[in-house]
Amino acid sequence: MISTALLGPVVALVAWSLLVLFVLGFVRFGAIKRAGIKVDPSRGGRGQDLEGVLDRKANWPAHNYAHLMEQPTLFYAIMLSLAIMGFDHPMNVALAWAYVAIRVVHSLVQIFVNDLRVRFPLFVLGTICLAGLTLHAAMALWH
Repeated sequence: MISTALLGPVVALVAWSLLVLFVLGFVRFGAIKRAGIKVDPSRGGRGQDLEGVLDRKANWPAHNYAHLMEQPTLFYAIMLSLAIMGFDHPMNVALAWAYVAIRVVHSLVQIFVNDLRVRFPLFVLGTICLAGLTLHAAMALWH
């Protein structure tokens, strides 16, 4: 039986990632306009092309969005695995919501101040939550 208690954090993190994507577009397009850069749609382009061209703060939301597409993919996989196994132990639900909360705070820090002294401990805390969820999933499979 699929556990919906475990799907709430998954939906929340996807929603947060989409919100960061909208912030990214808003900030970047505003910075492009302020910089007077003419966009030629026929040439294509990548976000990385704006590094060193735009103010570094205008690129921080893009960096965070990329981070939300990296480690959280492991979170989605383990959460769906736990949900399919029906292993919605309160500790797993708590770890999942903690992971989401930590990722949201990490995003806010990276987008607005980008202080690695704050971001790195948040990343480590999130990784510990993810490791706990993975350990619980492995234990459920072995029993």
